[in-house]
Amino acid sequence: MVIDMEKFERLDRTLVHKGAIIDYYQDTVKVPNGNIVKWDFIGHKGAAAVVAVNNDGKLLMVRQYRNALDRETLEIPAGGLESIEEPTSVAAARELEEETGYKAGKIELLITIRTTVAFCNEKIDIYVARDLTPSRQHLDEDEFINVESYDIKELKQMIYDCKIQDGKTVAALLAYSDKYCK
Repeated sequence: MVIDMEKFERLDRTLVHKGAIIDYYQDTVKVPNGNIVKWDFIGHKGAAAVVAVNNDGKLLMVRQYRNALDRETLEIPAGGLESIEEPTSVAAARELEEETGYKAGKIELLITIRTTVAFCNEKIDIYVARDLTPSRQHLDEDEFINVESYDIKELKQMIYDCKIQDGKTVAALLAYSDKYCK
């Protein structure tokens, strides 16, 4: 059976809570069989992330505490857009410098991901940054980040050993490896 996707109709979107990073809504949707359903929706202004390739070929990673998991994680540098109009390449370069203390001489788009399509519109553009030059970290008052460097083989093994589980980081590292490390 083929579902006519035009038969989904959003009847209402009600803001339940406005947060610092996300907005939580409840949508009322008419589905193809005519039923009216309630669906949760998380609105997100978007983000940018970066695979930072140091001059020695190693990748810069950030280790930080994540409250949602109540533990530290190893991730690629990333952060939210300051506004929905901000170019993601600008945000990626900013986050790279803020989190790692390095500036990129060259930055190019690697992939775009949608993190949780069932209930959230978050989009992350992921870039590759090269020709890095030292600058200084500009951490937010609630950020505590250690910068570490690894070669791609080590990072891929950490993915397969379930030590790296962050979705954007897994997608970025595997895409980078596939595109640049043959």
